[in-house]
Amino acid sequence: MNILLIVLVSLLSCAGQLCQKQATAVDGNPRPRRHLLRWLGMSVLLLGLAMLVWLRVLQEVPVGVAYPMLSLNFVLVALAARWLWHERLSLRHCCGILLIVGGVAVMGGYT
Repeated sequence: MNILLIVLVSLLSCAGQLCQKQATAVDGNPRPRRHLLRWLGMSVLLLGLAMLVWLRVLQEVPVGVAYPMLSLNFVLVALAARWLWHERLSLRHCCGILLIVGGVAVMGGYT
């Protein structure tokens, strides 16, 4: 259950960060302020929910184990950026993602 909560925190914070990125995209938008506020509001909501779930995680999991697992955010954000905005993932970036996933797998075996 603890792993699921950590994954939920990562998904919520990833979604919040993606909303921040989307807030910056005003390409031809006739109402850039409304666009900005909508996406930033969604970001605050998602990041706030992530914080509440994170507090629950910290009640159950040692911080030395839980915190490194938040590095899943780097993986999720990179993959989502590739899918949503067609951002390029270099070989070096992909190797970093594999190392992060390996580290999370090793840490996850501890809980």
